[in-house]
Amino acid sequence: FIWPSYVEDIMGPELFDYGFGPFRWICLSGKHEDLIKTDKAAMDCIDPTESVQNHDNWLWIRDAEKNALVVGTQARILYQDAEGRLKIALKFNEMVRNGEVGPIMLGRDHHDVSGTDSPFRETANIKDGSNITADMATQCFAGNCARGMSLVALHNGGGVGIGKSINGGFGMVCDGSERVDDIVRSAMLWDVMGGVARRAWARNPNAMTTVDKFNKKYSDDYSITMPYLVDDELMKDLGL
Repeated sequence: FIWPSYVEDIMGPELFDYGFGPFRWICLSGKHEDLIKTDKAAMDCIDPTESVQNHDNWLWIRDAEKNALVVGTQARILYQDAEGRLKIALKFNEMVRNGEVGPIMLGRDHHDVSGTDSPFRETANIKDGSNITADMATQCFAGNCARGMSLVALHNGGGVGIGKSINGGFGMVCDGSERVDDIVRSAMLWDVMGGVARRAWARNPNAMTTVDKFNKKYSDDYSITMPYLVDDELMKDLGL
């Protein structure tokens, strides 16, 4: 495109490369008071001083009730990264376990970090040539299946037209059980960090920084490979 798309220019480098995307939940009780409780719990899980993104996210969830965003189901959307989603998901399952709220369904938009391969949208800021492949969405889907998500879907065409993208989504019912805690601990990080890894392999600077921090924090359990960077000046000298 002559003008960069919003994913190329804003969402890709400033959100997706850091792992931030639209995390969602639905209060299956249908009670509005449950939604208000989850708003407060989610807000308490966010440190607004940690990043510009989380400052905005904290303000968003703080003011969600005041802004009257509910149309039908008692549902909420909140941009979060891998750790934020994990922390909030475990907190929600704990609240269900303690009888503070009814069961909660976790999910996300397909317009997210890892769930979609779409060269005209979600993967538009991946410039290593892999933006036109469907590996990421498919592996994200398969990994969520293997990890025990309640509902997993793989489809195509979201937002750009049939055949022009591959999209995956999930639903995870928080029933308060330790089984769900175990699934969440494994699947939430997988669902997000696969996409951050893909973006890091494409040499996106913010994604490489995010992967480096993730590897150091979770060194006992995970190790995402990092790209070997080419010396651009050397390549120019070689005429490549």
